[in-house]
Amino acid sequence: MPQFEQNLFFKVPEPTLRRLPWYLAYAQLVLKDGESFLSSTQIAKNIAVDASMVAKDLSYVHISGRTRVGYDVKELVDVLENFLGFTNSHNAFLFGVGSLGGALMHDNGLAQFGLEIVAGFDVKYELSGTSINHIPIHHIDRFVELQEQTGINIGILTVPVDKAQAVAETMVEGGIQAIWNFTPYRIRVPENVVVQNTSIYAHLAVMFNRLNAIKESEKNNKK
Repeated sequence: MPQFEQNLFFKVPEPTLRRLPWYLAYAQLVLKDGESFLSSTQIAKNIAVDASMVAKDLSYVHISGRTRVGYDVKELVDVLENFLGFTNSHNAFLFGVGSLGGALMHDNGLAQFGLEIVAGFDVKYELSGTSINHIPIHHIDRFVELQEQTGINIGILTVPVDKAQAVAETMVEGGIQAIWNFTPYRIRVPENVVVQNTSIYAHLAVMFNRLNAIKESEKNNKK
């Protein structure tokens, strides 16, 4: 990634970075439908955010719309795909080939966004030599050897919660510089290691809480 793109990336607020893939997904749908231009109002309406927020978010990636016309859809898709890194291929190792890890290895859609899982690692010797979706599975003891051969520096963590910290430390010691953490445990790593936490359990808790709030409100309104 060119230096100016790296500097731009680090200046973008994290909430904006989380929304940019939403804009990209919608723009891709519109492009498939043959639309040439897309306004911030249209984007905002279809993904439930403020139009002013859309315009501000897109200004970070140096793309601006034309007055009364909007954004060129093809340009919008190209700019967002390049900025988010989805057009580049990033290889990754997966650690913990359980039900969640196996599901991610089955997910061919990740490759469309630039991430390809090239190997899985587990402590179970019986899994060594097998594969999921043509992706080989190795015992964790082979991680350092294969990392040195490939230079892969992205790891996906899907181990049981009580093993998360220990495996994360093994990953970092073995050369992993970015960890996509799917466990509910907040791992501790050096400052120069990137961690993205994606706990489905945390999101589930938020969903349940909001659903219960709606039910409680409906109950109170009936009184």
